[in-house]
Amino acid sequence: MSFQKLGLIPELLEAINELGYEEPSNIQSSAIPEILKGHDIVGLSETGSGKTAAFTLPALQRIDPHQRTPQILILSPTRELCVQVCEEVRKLSKTLPGIRSVPVYGGAPIDRQIRGLRDAQIVVGTPGRLMDHLRRGTIQTKKICLIVLDEADRMLDMGFREDMEEILSQCPKTRQTLFFSATMNKNVERLIKGFGNDPVKIQIAKQNQTVSRIDQSYYEVRNRSKVEVVSRILDTQPPRLAVVFCNTKRSVDECTEALLARGYSADRLHGDVTQQMRERTISRFRDKTIELLIATDVAARGLDIDEVDLVINYDLPQDPEDYVHRIGRTGRAGRDGRAVSFVFGRDVYRLQNVERYTRQKIRREKIPSQEEVEGKRGDVLFEQIKEQLEKKPLLKYQTYVDRLLEQGHTPTDIAATMFGLWRESIGREGEEIQEDRPQREQPRRERGEGRDRGDRRDRGDRNDRKERGGRFEREERHSRGERGGDRYEKREVKLREGMTQLFLSLGSKLGVSPGEIAGMLYSESGISNGKIGKIRMFPKHCLVEVPKDQADKIIKSVKGAKLRGKTFMIGMDRDIG
Repeated sequence: MSFQKLGLIPELLEAINELGYEEPSNIQSSAIPEILKGHDIVGLSETGSGKTAAFTLPALQRIDPHQRTPQILILSPTRELCVQVCEEVRKLSKTLPGIRSVPVYGGAPIDRQIRGLRDAQIVVGTPGRLMDHLRRGTIQTKKICLIVLDEADRMLDMGFREDMEEILSQCPKTRQTLFFSATMNKNVERLIKGFGNDPVKIQIAKQNQTVSRIDQSYYEVRNRSKVEVVSRILDTQPPRLAVVFCNTKRSVDECTEALLARGYSADRLHGDVTQQMRERTISRFRDKTIELLIATDVAARGLDIDEVDLVINYDLPQDPEDYVHRIGRTGRAGRDGRAVSFVFGRDVYRLQNVERYTRQKIRREKIPSQEEVEGKRGDVLFEQIKEQLEKKPLLKYQTYVDRLLEQGHTPTDIAATMFGLWRESIGREGEEIQEDRPQREQPRRERGEGRDRGDRRDRGDRNDRKERGGRFEREERHSRGERGGDRYEKREVKLREGMTQLFLSLGSKLGVSPGEIAGMLYSESGISNGKIGKIRMFPKHCLVEVPKDQADKIIKSVKGAKLRGKTFMIGMDRDIG
């Protein structure tokens, strides 16, 4: 079926054509005609099926542009989804003069929302903020002819039942009500029974719960090696955009800082991030200013960006449904996508639950080795040089090559040396992880083939042990020390050749990032870009890898400097000597 057969007015068909939509999705072709007939509907459809346009198009067709008062009310569970729906409304209404919409949600200035409500016909809001406006009398409900409950199941799960019922009860009884939900449960049924008017049920069959185009795999990774494995995945198969999902805000912060310190373009998104920063972060991600978004499940719903190639489950979610929503951020708009999950120990049982829920097998992968990463980086450089040579050789550097040739060096030796220097200039050496070391014991059995008693020792990082002479010993023994009031774990430090380590009394509790520290060190000391190595962040201090021959210069030039208006101590790390 084409959009022309759904009963939409020419202005909306023009907007659809400009946006490049060729044919309606299943939920759109089923729901739009029923909504245009004036029926209440219950639309059961999974995330990413196109239900936003399914209720937005007929809603726009019902608006009287001459009336400057709310006529359409759309309830959404999160701020991100409010913004997304409002953007969709604006795109589809650009051929309809006089149509205005406004998003209302918590965390944004309410006075600005009040001004927007004065002449908006479409209001998109979260239940909590809409109740604030109802109590203040800043939103009028007398002319509302259509209400949409988008992701009704999610709003009920979040505890908005009373707010939703109050909002529905204050709207005219002659209104049309549209219930959209991914699942049908008793709470949703109770809400529909209380506020629906003999609704038409439209259910779109789920396609194995997850999009078949998404390639799903998992790696067995200990917690301490997760950042290194993320780096190897990104380096061997670089995505255009990637989302890394963590279960806690702390994991998001730690992962973000570690990736920034390794030179990746990344930002975070979780519950403690202000609304202004959330919008800025999502905008930067959408514009590809940043390539990695590290987030909690707050971003799993409502983040609709077509160019996301990769989703990494840094922590496997507790609920299989959350897994489906997470990986649904990739493989959108007909594109292929890739989803990778990290599991270890008991996580394997949660992975089995996900497989049962989605009815799809998740493939186990071997962690890319350091050699594979190095090879990929070399291939990238090779292609860049080849492309430049085919386009236009950079002849301004030819003098240096000629001088080397005159001294008897072969072209092969010169090129190989330049490749090696480039490798050293781009930063860090990869960290060793267990898969890089030769295994004495037999490989772990594949899931479904049973587990023996020996596997019990792999139940989390706190119990990570290895077998030595028939006994289990701690892989690392930590001794506690004090430095500047900051408790830290003293351990053997492995540095690259020619590098040493500095101590700075700047830590994560001050809110500083590795990027800020590196920028300050470069600007104050004047050392060449790329010389600073790994930056390890702790609550009240950090450890920074620098070249041995420039350590004294950095210390002298940085002493007395300030970061964020605060002075700090700097010196050689005593563990290095």
